[in-house]
Amino acid sequence: MNLTRRQFLRKVGFTTSSAALVGFIESLTMTNALAQTGGQYKALVCVFLNGGNDSNNTIIPLGSGSAPVGGYTAYANERASSGLAIPQANLLPISPASFGTDSFGLHPAFADFTLGSPAVNMAGLATLFNQGRAAVVCNVGPLIRPFFNPANPSQTPRQLYQNGTIPRPQQLFSHSDQISQWQTSISNTNSGTGWGGRAADRTILLNATTSDPQGTRFPMITSVAGAQVYTIGVTTQPLAIPPAPTTLDAALVLNGYGTSAAETARRNAFDYLRSIDQGNVLVKAAQRLTDQALAVDAALNVNPTITTPFPNTGLGNQMLQIARVIKANLTQPALGLNRQIFLCQLGGFDTHQNQLPGQTNLFTQLNQAIGAFYHWLKNNNDPAVGDISSRVTIFTLSDFSRTFNPSGSGSIVGTDHAWGSHQFVVGGAVQGREFYGIPLPTSRGGNGTVFPTLTRGNAYDTDTRGRWIPTVAVDQFGATLATWYGVAPADLPYVFPNIGQFSPTTLGFI
Repeated sequence: MNLTRRQFLRKVGFTTSSAALVGFIESLTMTNALAQTGGQYKALVCVFLNGGNDSNNTIIPLGSGSAPVGGYTAYANERASSGLAIPQANLLPISPASFGTDSFGLHPAFADFTLGSPAVNMAGLATLFNQGRAAVVCNVGPLIRPFFNPANPSQTPRQLYQNGTIPRPQQLFSHSDQISQWQTSISNTNSGTGWGGRAADRTILLNATTSDPQGTRFPMITSVAGAQVYTIGVTTQPLAIPPAPTTLDAALVLNGYGTSAAETARRNAFDYLRSIDQGNVLVKAAQRLTDQALAVDAALNVNPTITTPFPNTGLGNQMLQIARVIKANLTQPALGLNRQIFLCQLGGFDTHQNQLPGQTNLFTQLNQAIGAFYHWLKNNNDPAVGDISSRVTIFTLSDFSRTFNPSGSGSIVGTDHAWGSHQFVVGGAVQGREFYGIPLPTSRGGNGTVFPTLTRGNAYDTDTRGRWIPTVAVDQFGATLATWYGVAPADLPYVFPNIGQFSPTTLGFI
């Protein structure tokens, strides 16, 4: 891929207005990240499930109808007649520690699998959960404040939703708005920055080195899913690169500066121009921006070998590219970032029809991509990298869940837009084999657990279709990850402006 200078800068992610450039440079000294604990490598990998994943067919209770959450019987009673129910015998059993003898089942696509030739056996999400390397955070969604009224504490979330006592997120059930709110953690207004970018703002100096005392020469955030709002901070801008099979050394190529005499002369002139007029703030900003882009290009002028087989799918190739960037970082002394954030994406979850085959295909891609990536983190066999499975945490986000009540029937059966959803968190640092969240007490119509009761029109439901009102805010989910990553408690309100509305601030899953 050959790029013009302008395209090169834009792909690196730093093309912006002159005023913003100046703000970017001048504000780098304002963060208090040096006071935080750093030194060991950590990375967050966000896998966005675009379109709204149906959590009700992701995790299904296997208990009897008397179980607090309703059991498989309640699930089958709602979904079997339309053809949307997954047979109980096909589900992959998991046993969250806090549920005692009550077990659940994951979608059958989350089974163990093999890749490559010779075949490499890899653990799927069900095995990773039962091994304690994966957890589920239940009933998460965008919220402005909890659906609780201290003036009338016995009111249920459903009553508060229907009488309008608690404000709802903007444009609830809208794809674009809910995607934005998951990625920004701000549900009462629009935001041009995301919580991933703002987390990077507050931890950027954890990447400081002797050669780069401000920790800014290589971007902390890399996206293989385009420049989305999640990756944008106030002082942090993302690096956007294509997925595999494009190699890293071909991801950014600045054309016109080769080895011929004319190209060498052009580069010398280019370097000289960047060394003059340093007294002009805007010129200095532009020159520093170009220096940063060139440093990124140099850092990516490698092609790390990844021996772990990855699936040749859209998400598999994105996660393979993330593995390459991590290895390039950890094996280059001149780079050596201590913190990185990544974004990748799998689309197609807007399953209004043909959900069973469609979701099975998507979950197979998700399972194999995360499974291969975790296998590489754990078993990369590179002494320069080693086992970093406890240093990298993978997590899912999605627009929303989908209605428990199906739409359509037969071959076109699907589901409609809903709200609260279940998300996976995977990694060696995860306190796994558990469901996390905020239980709704029985005094407010709940079942006393973090998992919603599977009956329509209950205390969690907005109406009569099974749109579960979240008990966990995106803010709490993100704050748990950000705290592990290195964001100081005092900086959480910067990253999550509404975090003060929610208690507890973090959920303890990592």
